Amino acid sequence: MKYVDLNCDMGESFGAYTLGNDAEMLKYVSSANIACGFHAGDPGTMRQTVKLALEYGTAIGAHPGLPDLAGFGRRKMSISPQEAYEMTVYQIGSLWAFVRSEGGVMRHVKPHGELYNMAAADSGLAEAIAEAVYKVEPELVLYGLSGSELIRAGEKAGLRTASEVFADRTYQQDGSLTPRRIPGSVLTDDQEAARQVIRMVSEGKVRSVQNIDISIQADTVCIHGDGAHAVPFAAAVSGSLKQAGIVVQAVGLTR
Repeated sequence: MKYVDLNCDMGESFGAYTLGNDAEMLKYVSSANIACGFHAGDPGTMRQTVKLALEYGTAIGAHPGLPDLAGFGRRKMSISPQEAYEMTVYQIGSLWAFVRSEGGVMRHVKPHGELYNMAAADSGLAEAIAEAVYKVEPELVLYGLSGSELIRAGEKAGLRTASEVFADRTYQQDGSLTPRRIPGSVLTDDQEAARQVIRMVSEGKVRSVQNIDISIQADTVCIHGDGAHAVPFAAAVSGSLKQAGIVVQAVGLTR
């Protein structure tokens, strides 16, 4: 029997702005990556999302990003490894306090947006993030792009890692995600995305935009929750996995 984690970025509303439908998405995912106030989120949203995740029995993780509310953490920013370390520790700590105060346990850390992309390719940033996670709590699972520097850094630091794949993104032949600025970077067809996910989990393969099969490790699958079609998309992917006999379960639980 095969298992896979379905994760979703959540708690990204802030101030007067509401993003995503977290309560509905929690019906289909096993792990929630909760924004920590840098790229999105605020104290009230963080607490409410933690409470929701605990009600659904969903594994909770910190989702630290670059300090860029205006750009939703998706713009490049020049930061040093020391800055990456410090902003990661800061954001894990802020969410940990809410999780602890609500009687929960934090399970994982997944960097957001451009911080995630930079750490996938930059070993210095990756090692700084991995060190931050390890020093806060060595039992936390570090999520990173499959085959990336972040996964290698996490393993080197002694962390358990979860290699992440994306349900709704296309891939380049080097295993990287197609940049969002390029047409065709995002899959919009539910069935096409579901087929891609099942193949990644079952066969460890994905077809790149160059029409070449590449090997990929799929411990956890990201489903974005901030699109207008997010809930039906999540339902389709979750349903297809179950139909294929693949059990949806959080990383780190007994199997």
